[in-house]
Amino acid sequence: MAETDVVVLIPARLAATRLPNKPLADIGGRPMIAHVLARAEAAAVGPVYVATDSEEIRAAVEAAGGRAVMTRSDHPSGSDRIFEALTTIDPDGRFDVVVNVQGDLPTLASADLAAAVRAVDDPAVDIATLAAEIRREEERTNPNVVKVVGTPVSERRLRALYFTRATAPWGDGPLWHHIGLYAYRRAALARFVALPPSVLERREKLEQLRALEAGMRIDVALVSSVPLGVDTPADLAAARAMLAGAD
Repeated sequence: MAETDVVVLIPARLAATRLPNKPLADIGGRPMIAHVLARAEAAAVGPVYVATDSEEIRAAVEAAGGRAVMTRSDHPSGSDRIFEALTTIDPDGRFDVVVNVQGDLPTLASADLAAAVRAVDDPAVDIATLAAEIRREEERTNPNVVKVVGTPVSERRLRALYFTRATAPWGDGPLWHHIGLYAYRRAALARFVALPPSVLERREKLEQLRALEAGMRIDVALVSSVPLGVDTPADLAAARAMLAGAD
């Protein structure tokens, strides 16, 4: 897929409850959103924009040399925010693939972002995402660790059958920790945000189930590690330790 076919959008807002103003949290002298921006740009799959409703975030992104696009403040999810941003920056439909990178993943491996983009080279795939094998026993039963159940389509790729907070599938074999980064075909993103929340999505509190329940195909690129999602002060401390001197 040509670079000009792909755009990376990072939704970011200040309204997090567990860690207020977290996109602007300092990590090694730079705001967290600048670290995420740098990781996304290093993947070199296409232009990167931060989609935000905050002037403070826009200023931080531009100070880091990045591009920001302003969006409404009433979006129910990051997917809705990036769709508005996409229609603003690309009304003519030049970008065929839209990558949604969460703004709280400062340790994301750039190569993993690129792996998700490669998975949508397959025209049968509507959405691609990531997963890594669960290695720690306590994560197998932790409902905050989302598992993907899938059938192999190649050595490093699954076709997703289900996502769950439960321990699944049963029996011998690996469990896969889902990583919430998505590469959408543009038409798939437009269809997804137009759908109402689905039954299983509401039950599991997992937005991606809406796509599966609507019959959309999600493929999963298998990677070697899970990036740290920063949701709490303890996560922020861990990110600072991990990135000390790294960027």
